[in-house]
Amino acid sequence: MGVYEELQERGLIAQVTNEEEVRELVNNGKAVFYIGFDPTADSLHVGHFMALCLMKRLQMAGNKPIALIGGGTAMIGDPSGKTDMRKMMTKETIDHNCECFKKQMSKFIDFSDDKAIMVNNADWLLDLNYIDVLREVGACFSVNKMLSAECYKQRMERGLSFLEFNYMIMQSYDFYTLYQKYGCNLQFGGDDQWSNMIGGMELVRRKLSGNANAMTITLLLNSEGKKMGKTEKGAVWLDAEKTSPYEFYQYWRNVSDQDVIKCMKLLTFVPMEQINEYAKLEGAELNKVKEILAFELTKMIHGEEEAEKAQNAARALFAGGADNSNMPETVLTDDDFTDGEIAVVDMMIKAGLIKSKGEGRRLITQGGVSVNDEKITDGFASLKMSDFDSEVIVKKGKKVFHKFTK
Repeated sequence: MGVYEELQERGLIAQVTNEEEVRELVNNGKAVFYIGFDPTADSLHVGHFMALCLMKRLQMAGNKPIALIGGGTAMIGDPSGKTDMRKMMTKETIDHNCECFKKQMSKFIDFSDDKAIMVNNADWLLDLNYIDVLREVGACFSVNKMLSAECYKQRMERGLSFLEFNYMIMQSYDFYTLYQKYGCNLQFGGDDQWSNMIGGMELVRRKLSGNANAMTITLLLNSEGKKMGKTEKGAVWLDAEKTSPYEFYQYWRNVSDQDVIKCMKLLTFVPMEQINEYAKLEGAELNKVKEILAFELTKMIHGEEEAEKAQNAARALFAGGADNSNMPETVLTDDDFTDGEIAVVDMMIKAGLIKSKGEGRRLITQGGVSVNDEKITDGFASLKMSDFDSEVIVKKGKKVFHKFTK
């Protein structure tokens, strides 16, 4: 089985143009492909994980990845899948986020010996002359055709700014530039990027008089990725400072039974033969598969040592053990106490376990919170400062544990 066929079996490919040409490029290690990442935060998150896994998978087969950081397009914002215009970021914030992305990607993708390259589209987009763009690029696009694209149709009723309207042109220009400068012959992206990528392919062909071997492929990156990585505390980040290795492990350990095999296919490098055997399991037997999933992904992002720590801590907790050294921890100060006491809901809010006191009180009265293995039912329950002479463990539901110390 070639790598292209493996991508199909794992459920990654949604649409593709020039399929036979793409198959030949990918399977023979001749693809120079790019995936774009908009630096809207200072860390990559689980939603980017599928793209990173794809890049690694194809690089292992001899293909060359181009990681495109959207320092230029982030100045505009992609309207795809959005109901409102993105908040505008300063150039300084965008530059900082780009640097953070570079550090994280370098741990995952091998950039040595020109095996992969990392570029920032700010290097060419920010220097463009507006009149030149209108003449050289704008002339290649039909407004009627652009407005028929799904990414724009979704925004027409609420309002689409002229700023965002230009995003397709900017992304298309990216592919044109990468094709010329680096020989990029393949594009990858989420299914909501299809119109933008087709625009890039058509721009290359029109500018080079139809002689370009420009191809495009789209994968289920965003549609699947958007379902991943969301918790009550927000996104699951790849930065250990934002999401600890333990929390990262626990997120994957707690995926639903119906999603665990899909996650194994899309995100791990476990052979398909083995995954197909896992797919035959049911009920409690799937917990072992969830442990494998959580360990493999934590190892990829945080290293084997951190993955083992997280796994041991999780097993000890669920087995009633005492190893909680890697459990997420919140340190309380004197200022957190009023008259020597602190409400349990206030503790949970500070730790990010709940969003409001009302939510916390409902959870407590419904029996969903335990303190040091004792279930509490009083929504206004509080602890004294002396209770923190030793650590306090709050358990939310069946699977979320958090340590409080002072």
